Amino acid sequence: MARFFMFGTNLDGGRAYIRGRDAEHVRVLRLRPGEELVICDGKGKDYRCRYITSTRDEVEAEVVEVVPCKGEPDVDVTVYAGLPKGERADFLIQKCVEAGAKRIVFFDCERCVARPDGRSMDKKLERFNRISQSAAEQSGRGMIPQVDYIHDYVEMLDSAMKADVRLFMYETGDDRVPMKEAIEGAGDFKSASVITGPEGGFSLAEARLARGAGATLCSMGERIFRCETAPVVAVTAIMYAKGELR
Repeated sequence: MARFFMFGTNLDGGRAYIRGRDAEHVRVLRLRPGEELVICDGKGKDYRCRYITSTRDEVEAEVVEVVPCKGEPDVDVTVYAGLPKGERADFLIQKCVEAGAKRIVFFDCERCVARPDGRSMDKKLERFNRISQSAAEQSGRGMIPQVDYIHDYVEMLDSAMKADVRLFMYETGDDRVPMKEAIEGAGDFKSASVITGPEGGFSLAEARLARGAGATLCSMGERIFRCETAPVVAVTAIMYAKGELR
């Protein structure tokens, strides 16, 4: 079933009027009168609609019912990831959104290869948020996870420490806690921060700063994950532990 977020959509008297880019998408689908589509308000509500007709600039549909979106998890997970280069960031966004992350924040750190300037980063964020929207529509999410960027590492840690659970994925050291134990030992939590590094991982100094700020240093087993894969695995582990994959 076709699914769209409520950009350029007006609701009036039991009718939905879809305009702009989403109207073009509906026309491409070549829906027949009576076929269903879903419009999400981005706040957790789905409007189940039946297609009526379309013109060059507008699609008209009948609102059948308004129901809570089932695609939003009960736990809020924010991914903090050292900015990777190239298409790795695109993959990270897409899969973390599909897995259930509520927000994705890229940051700069010692071993980041990608270091865009302000104007370049603004353009990247525009594209990153389009990727997030597309992934949210495809995976049946009830909201579009925001993609942001924090340049300063300490500022990133300050933001991440606001969650109930703060997991810092670190590849070395005997004082790390297995990720499974860290999640299960946290009890009944409502929010979590997952912090992962760039291609070269974190430095020892960065790990010490994270621990000092209140993060739990975690291991992810004996296998080595790519920087774009590690956050997806961590988000999925949290969703499994919280019963979201039933």
